[in-house]
Amino acid sequence: MAKATFGAGCFWGVEAAFSQVKGVISTSVGYMGGDFPNPSYLDVLSRITGHAEVTQIEYNPEIISYEELLEIFWSIHDPTQLNRQGSDRGEQYRSVIFYHNDEQEKVARLSKRQLQNSGKFDQEIVTQIQPAKDYYLADESHQQYFEKKQQSARK
Repeated sequence: MAKATFGAGCFWGVEAAFSQVKGVISTSVGYMGGDFPNPSYLDVLSRITGHAEVTQIEYNPEIISYEELLEIFWSIHDPTQLNRQGSDRGEQYRSVIFYHNDEQEKVARLSKRQLQNSGKFDQEIVTQIQPAKDYYLADESHQQYFEKKQQSARK
């Protein structure tokens, strides 16, 4: 199994998108990229920690490649928006790829360059590409948030 970690706005929607993908074994949401140990949701929202809301994905690379995960990542948000997605604003909503090894870094940088050169966006892609740091799991109420809401609505 392999890991991928992406920030693309509010982590609820990002997790929901990846959790449905064949080859994705598990997803979780949390925080990465800041300098504040063990941040809570409120800490991150206060914009004092430097963390991004992220989705961490465990996947089977024999079923889905990192390149395919990147294609999904690029398609589910606007990578030209600096520190925001839609009405969500702040550095915690930044577009960021946290790579877990040299190969992921290489693939992510190539993917970003190809997308920028494709002409799909008329603005610069601002997505950051950074080494994975400590991952802090968000509390249980944030895990599989949309799935829980759907189950609750069916009751």
